[in-house]
Amino acid sequence: MSLVLKLVAGIVAGMLAGLYMPTVLVELLYTFKVIIGQLINFTIPLIILFFIASGIAGLPKGSGHLLGKTVGFAYSSTVIAGTLAFLLVNAFIPFFEGGVAYQVVEESHLTSFINIEIPPLMGVMTALASAFIFGIAMSQCGLSNLKQVTDEARDVIDMLLAKVIIPVLPFYIAGVFAEMAVAGTVFDTLSTFGIVLLAAIVMHWLWLSVLFLVSGVLLGKNPIELIKNMLPAYFTAIGTMSSAATIPVSLRASKANNVNDEVANFTVPLCATIHLSGSTITIVTCAMAVMLLSPEMVVPSITEILPFIFMLGIVMIAAPGAPGGAVMSALGLLTSMLGFDEGAVALMIALYLAQDSFGTACNVTGDGVIALWVDKFSKKD
Repeated sequence: MSLVLKLVAGIVAGMLAGLYMPTVLVELLYTFKVIIGQLINFTIPLIILFFIASGIAGLPKGSGHLLGKTVGFAYSSTVIAGTLAFLLVNAFIPFFEGGVAYQVVEESHLTSFINIEIPPLMGVMTALASAFIFGIAMSQCGLSNLKQVTDEARDVIDMLLAKVIIPVLPFYIAGVFAEMAVAGTVFDTLSTFGIVLLAAIVMHWLWLSVLFLVSGVLLGKNPIELIKNMLPAYFTAIGTMSSAATIPVSLRASKANNVNDEVANFTVPLCATIHLSGSTITIVTCAMAVMLLSPEMVVPSITEILPFIFMLGIVMIAAPGAPGGAVMSALGLLTSMLGFDEGAVALMIALYLAQDSFGTACNVTGDGVIALWVDKFSKKD
């Protein structure tokens, strides 16, 4: 939770700097933002390459029927959640007004003291294709040496995220909001922030209600009892902001819903890595909001957004476990498929981190539903 407090402090500091500090100090803050942004852009393809390749190569062996069902249910849940989030936000588009966030680029006229470029080693789609090719090859051919290299490279990127990028994000966000304050758009943007964050959290609750209600009816169980048993996992995840740290509580909650011990012990830890329906809801909701704020971007139709959601479901399977890891993985798709620029990326990071604990709580609570369905079909087998 300290990351959220630091994020809020960064927003406030950036606003005050943009409104009251001398231009030279604002431009110093803006310089930090530019450098950190370059580092983030460089890291995105590496996150996709090493995390997805390592994730595919490391999927459990010897439990083919459980693995297939778990991955299938988790991916379906993520895609459906993202699609419903798009449809709900799209229904409320007439209540939004555009043209706020991106006036910053045209009106702030800030310049960076240091202008450096750190080009990525490869494009996002190249990284994604390479991850699948090498991941499947390592899994099917037993390439243990290559897998060790991939795992170690993943650990390097994970350490870069945990020790460098995530800690300096408050400075990055401060630079963004200082730029907005200079342009005079910061208060309009903040008012939109509040609406978007509330909408994302409400959609988490709606999604969980639908999941448990439908599952309870179809499986012949009491939905209220199912939800009540999963509440400890929900509130633990809000405090930890980590699906992995919540696994012991999620396991107890799933077993309390009469999921077979073997199925729960396999499904819940795996879903902590591959099932991110709450994070997907947030990313889709925030992406729509950022596009609504930009006169340069057009909100996509359902047929245009579906390829993005399908790809997002794949990328979420191997998102880093650090706070904000899901949005860091999604940035590549946002830039390559939805045309997000640096300003849009900064807003996405700020919006996502502000609700990360609630998205994680939605993820782990939904894991209980995945375990119920895997248990149901495993009994049939």
